[in-house]
Order: sequence, then structure tokens, then C-alpha cells
Amino acid sequence: MDQVVIAGAGPVGLWLAAELRLGGIPVTVLESRLSRNPHSKALGMQPRTIEVLAMRGLDGLFTAEARRIPNGHFGMLDTRLDFRALDTDFPYQLVIPQARTEELLEERAAGLGATIRRGHQVTSVEDTGSAVVVHASGPDGPYSLEAAYVVGCDGVHSTVRQSVGIDFPGTAANAWGWLADVTLDAPPAVQGYNRSTADGAVLVAPLPDGRHRVVGMSPSDLRASRPDDLTMDEVRAKIIAATGTDFGAHSPVWLSRFGNAANLAAEYRRGRVFLAGDAAHRHMPAGGVGMNVGIQDAMNLGWKLAAVLNGSAPASLLDTYHAERHPVGVELLESTQAQTALICSFTPDGLQLRSLMSRQIAQSPEFSRQLAEQISGLSVRYPASEPLAGTRAPNLKFRDGTTLFERLTPGRPVRIDHSELAEDWAGVRSALIRPDGYVASPTMSMPDH
Repeated sequence: MDQVVIAGAGPVGLWLAAELRLGGIPVTVLESRLSRNPHSKALGMQPRTIEVLAMRGLDGLFTAEARRIPNGHFGMLDTRLDFRALDTDFPYQLVIPQARTEELLEERAAGLGATIRRGHQVTSVEDTGSAVVVHASGPDGPYSLEAAYVVGCDGVHSTVRQSVGIDFPGTAANAWGWLADVTLDAPPAVQGYNRSTADGAVLVAPLPDGRHRVVGMSPSDLRASRPDDLTMDEVRAKIIAATGTDFGAHSPVWLSRFGNAANLAAEYRRGRVFLAGDAAHRHMPAGGVGMNVGIQDAMNLGWKLAAVLNGSAPASLLDTYHAERHPVGVELLESTQAQTALICSFTPDGLQLRSLMSRQIAQSPEFSRQLAEQISGLSVRYPASEPLAGTRAPNLKFRDGTTLFERLTPGRPVRIDHSELAEDWAGVRSALIRPDGYVASPTMSMPDH
């Protein structure tokens, strides 16, 4: 019995399913929704996530149809972060609706043989020690599945997390952002536009279909209780208050609110149960990083589960999932909560703080680059005692014309010798690159291939 059951067919669950199938592991994905949500919470695909796609030969599917924006923002500050200075083949973020991302990833997972059941709700899970029993309800009624491992990719209200009693400590919402996918007759001239004043903060991003997403927050949104449902009249008033114009906004296809509640799972693994994505971390969507961190959770976990179930790595390898990804979650909440504080800075003192931070980004290239690396996901380093171990490997070029990402496409480790490289890489003589693109520590038990 080597099956893995995944709760949730969002981007995180689907990427994990594809990674497990790449390793030859039977996988069943249970998704409560009968059809994909047409409204896309996530829009931005950051540079490291594009690298993840490239390591499996999928980057072209996304870059071919998504908008490219060569910068990002930190806390909606006036000075944006220039991604063109980043050490990556993808110095930009992609704007692509989450619904389309899910569609492409579902095609990938299903094409590799994953079983995806829509309209199937996980109701509870039970870790028996030797297996996990998944209780679910589908169109034909309740049933149970047995799996070697279960992964909860089922969002902030994760049934999987609650079933096994993993704590989700954090803070409640005391500020509420708003979101509107609309048509703009007179959109801003720049692709990445944001403005903040004492009367509110507004960010405008182009959507691939010609519409725009307008996101913002106003002083009246700083409250513990959730405001009433958002209306188009309220959206126009908030945009005008912050910018002096409503950009000709009309014809909304989605109006929504979101809070700044922040939670982090105390454990990413308990026995045979794992958490990834929003089931493990909840935060204000500042900087557009949430889905990206979730996909990278899945990238970290997928090859490890496959290697253990294939018998090519010891079960102890699974302990490294929490050890490596939980600190990333800690940094994620630190960053998004700091950005929330900046976004909510409508007082004179707060506006001075924003002005100071914007000037520092503009005048200090190193500070700007560090923030850009954090937002882009390129700065992640896993704990290791050796200097290079745990660091992200760039897309190295080899003398035979291939690249590292091309060699990683099968999802197996790649050993590098300096004599193969087309140019020097940090003085490295040899290294073993993990299937997720990080340098393996000599102490990590890697799969036998």
C-alpha cells in the first residue's frame, strides 16, 4: 500500500500530485468543489515559482500566455522592487489567473496518471500508525480510503489539520482589504501601479483578459469586525479617495474582501499526515506570495515522499520537510505582517514611515535587491552546516548545451562536476542537486538513482 491521498485540488495539491506521479507513486486527489472556482485569489507567479515550473519543462506553458511585470511591491510602497537585477532566467513575475494555473496543473497531474475526484469532501482522517484512513463523502455517499500518507492542501480551514489536532496559532484580523476585478476605461499608464495617501491605498494590476484587478485598503477598513459585502459604489469611492480618479471602473466580475489574520501550523508533519499551502500558513496576501510559497511547499515534499515510498530513501528524509519549510512559513508571516503594517499606515507618522522606506529602496540597491529576493522566493535557504548546502542552484549551463533545469526535468537528483560546466559556479568542484533545485547536504540521505 503506497498510495498518497491529497485533500484539495488547488495549485498546491495539483502540483504535489504531479510530483508524486513523476516518482511513480499512486495518488488520489479529493476536491470538494464540483468545478473550478472562476474567481482567482492568486494572480502573481513569482520568479522562483517560474523556476520550479522550468525544472519540469513547464515554464513555456505559462510564459506564453501570461503578462510579464518586471517588478514587484513591498507593502504597496511607492518605490517598486526591480526584478531585473535578480540572478534568474526569469526576472519578472507572471500575471495569470489562479483558475488558469489550476487548469494547466490539473492537465499535468492527470496526464501523469493522478486520480482527481471532484465533488468529494474529506470529512476526517485517522492515522493508525501503519496507514492513514481517510473518511470522505462523494456523490454516492460516504466512503473510506486507506493511504500510506495524507497531505492536507485543503486551505486555511483544513479538515486534515483539524482532524489530527495540529495547532494553528496566530492573530485575528483587525484590518480588511478589498478586491475588485473590473473594466477600466482609463487605466494607469504603468503596468504595476500603486498609490497610498492618508485616505487609502490602491494597487492596480492588468489581467490577461483586458480587465484589471484593483486592490486596496482605507482607514475605515481598520476594524476587527468584517465589513458588509463590497459594492461597486464603495469601490469607486475608495479609489477616488486614494488616487483622485476611479480610472473609469465599471462592470465588476468579482468583488471581495480579505482580512489580515495570520496563522502558522505548529507542525507541518504529524506522523503520516502533512500540511502544505494555506493549510499550513494563513496571512494577508501582501506582495502576492501565498500561492507561490504553497507550490514550493509541494515541490519540497513531493520528491521526498516519492523517494521514501519507492524505497530509495529512508523514512527519516520526511523529517526534513518540517525542518526546512516551517522556517519559510515563519519568514512569510513576518514579511506579510510587516507589509500589512505599512499598508495600514494612514496616519502622519505612518506616511512618514512609508516615505522613508520608499526612499531607502530607491537609494539602496542592496536593500532593494534583498527585498526583491524575498518577495520573489529566490532568497530561501534551507538549514545546513556546509557553506553551499541548502542554497538554491541557478540554472547552470553545461558544455554540452544543456542546462541544470533541463536535467532536473525527470524529477531526479543531478550530480554536477565542474569540468562539465560552461563557466565557474562559486568555485564549486562538485555538487549534488536535489530534485527541487537546492544543493544537497552531504548529511542528507538522498534517493538512490
